[in-house]
Amino acid sequence: MATAYDIATKQAEPEQDGLAPVIAVENLYKSFAGHKVLNGISLRVDRGETLAVLGRSGTGKSVLLRLIIGLDTPDSGSICIHGHAIGGLSIDRMGEVRKKMGFLFQSAALYDSLTVAENVAFPLEHHRRDLSKSERADRVRQLLAEVGMEGDLEKMPSDISGGMQKRVGLARALALEPEILLLDEPTAGLDPISSGEIGELILKLQRERRMASIVVTHDLHSARTIAGRLALLNEGDVVIEGAFEDLQQSDIGFVKEFLKQS
Repeated sequence: MATAYDIATKQAEPEQDGLAPVIAVENLYKSFAGHKVLNGISLRVDRGETLAVLGRSGTGKSVLLRLIIGLDTPDSGSICIHGHAIGGLSIDRMGEVRKKMGFLFQSAALYDSLTVAENVAFPLEHHRRDLSKSERADRVRQLLAEVGMEGDLEKMPSDISGGMQKRVGLARALALEPEILLLDEPTAGLDPISSGEIGELILKLQRERRMASIVVTHDLHSARTIAGRLALLNEGDVVIEGAFEDLQQSDIGFVKEFLKQS
């Protein structure tokens, strides 16, 4: 039986003939009020590959995502998308880059005053005005069907569970057919069954869409399900990067302690 690692490895399309990775983070530093959060980390993700970034709270996992999406600016180092550095881009140009990214917030971040369907339609109404109203509606139904929420279009976020809200947030993140998917603690706050369902859903969508994905999580079980490669952060550094088996076989004290507590 194929493992998540086997599946993800087969999906990935590594750099060939000089083709740049979809996401390349090189020697990235970031501090806040004199506190160093990222200490020169380097990571890369190819098409069809999912990288899980693990670590304790406050180790810079979510900051990394904010830097990639351009919500924060690194102190030094570079972030390249398809070989092009995003540092110094104008607001408009960065906006174009963001259209290639889907982002699932930790809390799902749905608009309370909008229905499930209206939440998913929101990016389409702002960025796909070439589509007619009926085409957007069809697209919304298709997206919600993909995440198992086709029967809940008219419900409000307050009427559905946390796991269902994550599904809707995922559908919204996929609305613009992104090449990159960034997931911030996708299973946080969910019970084990809902957490497992979200993990399997993300893996299914990854098989079908072949995006380059980064998932930030402290949930080791979820990371093993979703990702073919894991990077463990501590005090702003990448302590180890590789398959789950590499972490299991590591002699590094912090790695052993993290696995024991997870």
